[in-house]
Amino acid sequence: PSRRWLERMRRTFEEPTSSLAAQILASVSVVFVIVSMVVLCASTLPDWRNAAADNRSLDDRSRYSAGPGREPSGIIEAICIGWFTAECIVRFIVSKNKCEFVKRPLNIIDLLAITPYYISVLMTVFTGENSQLQRAGVTLRVLRMMRIFWVIKLARHFIGLQTLGLTLKRCYREMVMLLVFICVAMAIFSALSQLLEHGLDLETSNKDFTSIPAACWWVIISMTTVGYGDMYPITVPGRILGGVCVVSGIVLLALPITFIYHSFVQCYHELKFRSARYSRSLSAEFLN
Repeated sequence: PSRRWLERMRRTFEEPTSSLAAQILASVSVVFVIVSMVVLCASTLPDWRNAAADNRSLDDRSRYSAGPGREPSGIIEAICIGWFTAECIVRFIVSKNKCEFVKRPLNIIDLLAITPYYISVLMTVFTGENSQLQRAGVTLRVLRMMRIFWVIKLARHFIGLQTLGLTLKRCYREMVMLLVFICVAMAIFSALSQLLEHGLDLETSNKDFTSIPAACWWVIISMTTVGYGDMYPITVPGRILGGVCVVSGIVLLALPITFIYHSFVQCYHELKFRSARYSRSLSAEFLN
């Protein structure tokens, strides 16, 4: 009975469609993720920061006044972190293989999303608002911004994000091949564009193409057909090279896309079939 209970708990936390309790738990987790993301986005607004600064100015500016739990956003953040921490601990306890649990990508992401909060709290408690610790202040801002990893937790509950992760896992060779194509094209076109726009005629040279690294930016936005327009060739040979760069970018990007697309469709059908299987077992369990 204890093994059966642990297996039931494991499926409840790992498979959102395995039971009604798992669906409720997944819905609550999604709500916490959405709330935490809304608070994170709102905390970067100027009005929000000014209001937070005014609230801190009314305090006695003690050593612990900078703690993230004093402000309303800090309280919401603490509640969300408490939920995520409890969920991660329970999932670790009921897991079959603890080493395999730690090695899973989603669990690593959970750890990366939770750990910075506790580090930032400890750093704030020990350093406070000491002006001599400017690096610590930058570190705190970086750690708090790492909360954006929480949005990846939605991959546990949505087939689309799971399909994307599984596709990237299976098509890493095609992705590496795509990056190699882009890097080789960048090296060639950036060197040629820098020569045509800046190296041939120094008097009428294009100041945007003063170096090959600067030209790499133009090459990547041209090959991906983004074209911000912040830098562009002005000579006739440079414009001809730009057209060749755009066309070659379309061709090079299209070559590995077919393999990635077929793998994506296959992964989607596999995950959808598994989800449908758990849904059928849930229906049978509910009827029984």
